[in-house]
Amino acid sequence: MCARKRNRAEQNKEAKKGQYYAVLRNCPTSPRKMRLVTDMIKGVEVNKALDMLRFSTKEASQRVEKLLLSAIANWQAKNEGARIEESRLIVKEAFVDQSRSLKRIQPAPQGRAHRIKKRSNHVTVMLESKQEAVKVESQEK
Repeated sequence: MCARKRNRAEQNKEAKKGQYYAVLRNCPTSPRKMRLVTDMIKGVEVNKALDMLRFSTKEASQRVEKLLLSAIANWQAKNEGARIEESRLIVKEAFVDQSRSLKRIQPAPQGRAHRIKKRSNHVTVMLESKQEAVKVESQEK
């Protein structure tokens, strides 16, 4: 069992080497509100996605914009000297997972109390270069 887990972990590690991503954990926004913003930028070119996030009225868009800039910085760290405009980076995936929920109590009339869930989430943004995608498809044929 242990050897299988180690081999699988090594395979996952190798697969992640070619990917450029950034993760935001325990963001204090409900996952539903965050998904509205991340669905907006899926499959869009990076510069256009940044513009969409910058001019969006949603509060979650500020956090996703910062996360997208972090993913771009991760891409630049691996590809030194390459320019974003020439590589044609796109947002390959952007997904939101539910995180812990804080349970709080709200006072109610007549000595009662209501439970409130303050939800949080994990956001992951993955980038892909269109040039790399074309190279992979041509190698498969």
